[in-house]
Amino acid sequence: MTKNYDFLFILIIGDYENSNVEKYFLDNFKNTFYAKDIDDVINIINNNQIDAILFNNTLPNSFRIIEEIKDSNEKIITFFVANYLNTDDLLQGIDIKLDGYLLESKSNQELEQLIDKPLLKYNIKKSNEIFGQYFNMANKSIIISKTDTEGNITFVNDKFCEVSGYAREELMGVNHNIIRHPDNKKELFADMWHTIKEKKLTWEGTIKNISKDGESIYLKSSIMPIFDKNNNITEYIAFRVNVSDIVSDKKMLLDEIENNDLSILALIQIEDYKMLEKFYNDTLINRIEKEFGDSLLSYLPKINIFKRVYWLGNGKFALLGNFFSYININKNINNLFDDFVNKVNSSVMVIDEFEYDINILLSFSYGKHLLYEDAKHGLDEALVANKQMYASNDASLRGQKFARRNMEVVKLVKIALDNYNIVSYFQPIINNKTKTIDKYESLVRLIDENENVLAPYDFLQVAKNSGYYNKITKRVLENSFKILKKINTDISINLSILDIEKDETRNMLFYLLEENKSHTKKIIFELLEDERVKDFTIVKNFIHEVKKLGVKIAIDDFGSGYSSFERLLEFEPDIIKIDGSLVRNIVHDDFSRNVVETIAVFAKKQQIKTVAEFVENEEIFNILNDIGIDYSQGYFFGKPEELKV
Repeated sequence: MTKNYDFLFILIIGDYENSNVEKYFLDNFKNTFYAKDIDDVINIINNNQIDAILFNNTLPNSFRIIEEIKDSNEKIITFFVANYLNTDDLLQGIDIKLDGYLLESKSNQELEQLIDKPLLKYNIKKSNEIFGQYFNMANKSIIISKTDTEGNITFVNDKFCEVSGYAREELMGVNHNIIRHPDNKKELFADMWHTIKEKKLTWEGTIKNISKDGESIYLKSSIMPIFDKNNNITEYIAFRVNVSDIVSDKKMLLDEIENNDLSILALIQIEDYKMLEKFYNDTLINRIEKEFGDSLLSYLPKINIFKRVYWLGNGKFALLGNFFSYININKNINNLFDDFVNKVNSSVMVIDEFEYDINILLSFSYGKHLLYEDAKHGLDEALVANKQMYASNDASLRGQKFARRNMEVVKLVKIALDNYNIVSYFQPIINNKTKTIDKYESLVRLIDENENVLAPYDFLQVAKNSGYYNKITKRVLENSFKILKKINTDISINLSILDIEKDETRNMLFYLLEENKSHTKKIIFELLEDERVKDFTIVKNFIHEVKKLGVKIAIDDFGSGYSSFERLLEFEPDIIKIDGSLVRNIVHDDFSRNVVETIAVFAKKQQIKTVAEFVENEEIFNILNDIGIDYSQGYFFGKPEELKV
């Protein structure tokens, strides 16, 4: 045959006399079993890992037997042997999805073509299942060993010797636990022996081993029992692939934490890593990360605590040391890491004559339990606190508390949606000249099970992160369009630009506009910009389409954040809503007043109406009126409330 199938097990069922096909299988397959009756078939199938079956019609009900076998193991390969082509047999073979119909009259070359294709496909599939993505079809990369029933080594291949560091003479007759790493749990080997010895099945898993020179090796392993004719186990054979380079640094890090008594862990994050991703290609980023990671230990004093750097990906690294080794150096840990961070951040990395300034954040924790979780949550807290070095013991508990609160809010939102308790309150917008209500802004509220009314601050951000935000938006739109028919004033409805990017939201909006086309001139879509918006073309097209229907567009929070005069011109709004932080400070802050005046002058030239938010008292209102702001909104004129219509 053209392929090596030495490790396949073939079951030959029935009687064969002067069979060319039987001879071909015996010549080309080393591992064959014979079954003369149904009891033999069942016994061999149950006690061995059969890969392929060769059968003929000499055993009564042979097709039914094969069908039952395939029902329990659809992966098994089946070949039927016949002296001549029989239509009934062929049809039965099609029904049970036979892999090959082999005629005795065929030449060896023809048989090879018929047998090779399904077995090659099966062999690749089986190999992938045993060794996953790490399996290399070249036999030279597979680590093979055999042991007797007591676990004493009887055979190893060259690859086994290469990986373990032992000569073959040092291994023969020695118990296999010579390469067993002490970090492995006893339960792992108890499960392995129970599977291969008691159940007589193949065991698969990844085992941490140790080489002769003490190096840790991760081997993805498949260990199977070998049987004699009486189905007694005679030996065990193991196939392994070295996945040490593929096992993630994170897994190695977590293994080390678990197996150490007390440790000290530092997690390091490249600050503004996302900016690196925007400016450089993956090849360069990987090189920057590798060279940066390789240099990290050089920024520490020679204290022999941290011996390697773990690369966790996405610009994140870890240092792990023994806590008692740290105690012996008698150095303040905060000072140690503070100096380390300062040295890293003040250095410049040179690659191909280009200089890269890499700044880091560092979070550290010490102990044993929740060590990684504490340091991980500590990095998040360091970002929020704007600290480059952060002690993070118990940060995971704070994170759990935060997560628990978020889950409570998610539950609150779900209940409110189910009970139609996502409602709209309406705040009046006053015409500064007439002091009459010209418009209302629709503002979302949540009513909990105790009839408490919650503002967006209490639930909206969690809803965005949990997938309920779209449902809330839908409910707010429904509420707002219902009230539209009952009042004569305009209704201003908040829309995030991220909402507009979503097909589902846009489709719903156009449907509601069509259903309420006699009221579209009373509708204002109040847009809140977001840096995460991906496609401004979609937003601009949406604005163009709704304005054709009579809808007015307002830009919210103008004068702060991401808003710009350039974007203002692109959106061509009818209304500008001036950011409340400017309005609130206008009495005592000349800068705020100057910005508001600039916006007012610009808006008048562009024939855009202006609305000032957070108008909280008469003094603020009078200044705004003097400046020439068109509308005011705030507690001085009215809080958001239900509209009684």
